[in-house]
Order: sequence, then structure tokens, then C-alpha cells
Amino acid sequence: MKRRAWMVILVALLVFGLTAAAQDSKKESQLRTVKGVVVDKGETPVQGGVVFLKNLRTNQVRSYIADNEGLFRFSGLDPNVDYEVHAEKDGAKSPTRQVSSFDNRKEIVLTLKLDKKKD
Repeated sequence: MKRRAWMVILVALLVFGLTAAAQDSKKESQLRTVKGVVVDKGETPVQGGVVFLKNLRTNQVRSYIADNEGLFRFSGLDPNVDYEVHAEKDGAKSPTRQVSSFDNRKEIVLTLKLDKKKD
């Protein structure tokens, strides 16, 4: 009888583990990405521009330094949260862009144009 009880427990744990893994996978597939490019007034990509992403629910700010082609990427973002994004470099700043929780795109692509001096 003990052996049968252990088998039942083992099967229950296996089923629970598979269910939890499926839920994690579903949750992960619902996350979103914000990516894009930082450019100057002449639309030339800007290497080393700092891109700031602010979570408007928690006020947490993440930053990313644009690569050699001016590209940036933030992934694993909660689709139920609004964000603000802007870039800065050498005293210039892009306008702040909004990423709305009502926007159902999984991947949002932005061009952040450095065009004014920082406040």
C-alpha cells in the first residue's frame, strides 16, 4: 500500500509541476519588448545614447546604452503597465514617448530623436 501512495504522490507532483511550467510559459509569452533606435536631428544613429525606461506604476527606471548602431532594447516588460521612454546624449534629449498598457502589441518599436537641450 505504501508503494501505491508514493506513486500517487509522485504523479500529483508531476502534474502540478507541468501545470506550473505551462503557466510560467504563458505568462512569459505575454511579456512585451520595447526596442528601437536613437538618432540625431539628421536621422543619423547615435552610438552611446542613454535610453531611460520608466515604469509608471512603480516609478522604477531602467537604462540602456545604445549600441554602435544606436539600437536599444528592453524586454520582459509587464503588458499591464504604462511606461515612459526617452533618450539623452551630450546635453541633448529626445521627447518622452508613452507606451500604453492599452497598446496590445507584443513588440513596440520607437525612434528617439535627440533634438533639444536637457531641461
